[in-house]
Amino acid sequence: MTTDVFVTAGDIPWQDLGDGVRRKILGYNDTMMMVRVEFEAGAIGAQHRHPHVQCAVVEKGSFDVTIDGRTQRLNTGDGYMVPSNILHGVVALEPGVLLDIFTPIREDFLGEPVAYAAADAK
Repeated sequence: MTTDVFVTAGDIPWQDLGDGVRRKILGYNDTMMMVRVEFEAGAIGAQHRHPHVQCAVVEKGSFDVTIDGRTQRLNTGDGYMVPSNILHGVVALEPGVLLDIFTPIREDFLGEPVAYAAADAK
């Protein structure tokens, strides 16, 4: 399971996740996945957890990011890391884009898109 080694974002369709959020899976191999997530102002990435380790960089915009009960305002160029199974979520304070990297890959992203705001908050 893998995509090409080069990524041409214009060739990859957006997946509408509803509530002002959409994503584009830029590439993956057996161990890692890169995903661009675009938010309208006020859109929410609901608190959720997953077994994957995640790191992200704010490509554009400003977000309140909450990880394990701690909230930090992050702006373009800032980033964060989420350990496995830690509760986390974001709120877009303006239109913005996050570039997420996951390991292992999010196999659940390869099927039908699930609403980002309706993520599992267990």
